[in-house]
Amino acid sequence: MKLHFTKMQGLGNDYVYIDCLKEQVDDPGALARKISDRHFGIGSDGLILIKDSAEADFTMEMYNADGSRSEMCGNGIRCVGKYVYDNGLTDKTDVSVETLAGIKYLHLFVEKASESDRGFVKQVEVNMGSPVLKPEQIPVDIEKLHFYHEGMEQDLSRMVCYYPVLIAGKIYPITCVSMGNPHCVTFVEQVADFPIDEVGKVFESHEIFPRRVNAEFAEIVSRDFIRMRVYERGTGETFACGTGTCATVVAAVLNELTEEEVTVELLGGRLHIRWDRAADLVYMTGPAETVYKGVIEV
Repeated sequence: MKLHFTKMQGLGNDYVYIDCLKEQVDDPGALARKISDRHFGIGSDGLILIKDSAEADFTMEMYNADGSRSEMCGNGIRCVGKYVYDNGLTDKTDVSVETLAGIKYLHLFVEKASESDRGFVKQVEVNMGSPVLKPEQIPVDIEKLHFYHEGMEQDLSRMVCYYPVLIAGKIYPITCVSMGNPHCVTFVEQVADFPIDEVGKVFESHEIFPRRVNAEFAEIVSRDFIRMRVYERGTGETFACGTGTCATVVAAVLNELTEEEVTVELLGGRLHIRWDRAADLVYMTGPAETVYKGVIEV
């Protein structure tokens, strides 16, 4: 069977997109593993299916490179916005997308050569919703956190904020946030030479995270600028992670390290994040690009 696909990327966080309004995918987990292989497949961080929705304009169904299902992807959903507009599935520049993490709202910035030109989407702002801080909702097993640091004075039923935990043979103060999927943020002196492959793998599958976790390692450069690297569950280190970038800014604000509006530099480029504390909403703005289109035999 042949499938038409589009390879897209947001800051180097690349996925294979399939329009399931036209194509049929019977086993998306297996397909994700096949197409994500960078030697024997197309090569990507995972698979994203674009489907119809009864509650929003479209549905985004996302699978990691190992075939596991994921709730949300910030870079991925920006590319969904570009895909549906550039391919004529919508004429709207304000689009709603259903995900496992709820409905997300996108504003598409369209670049036109002239007034009569329909144009193409270059940037997308996503209303990522409210950050989740309660451990059981992330989820984080606070009983096991107590085991690691008994006597630490912190109300762990409310949030896990700069809480010291022994991971990979070293004490890391962690802040845990969900942006529809679980994140563990650690602030380090420098990210450039941080051993992320070794440490990130331990974070991802640590027993305090019952559904595994995405691990972010962040360097505070100034009150409005952060450098960050990310180890994503089911994939490994990626060039960028939109939900992880949002979680990192929330963690930085909670720890009084930055302002509420921050530029974050990742391996693949920069994202602009704003946490509107009054409305408790996080907004992410960044690029989305089409790499190429093709047909694969599956």
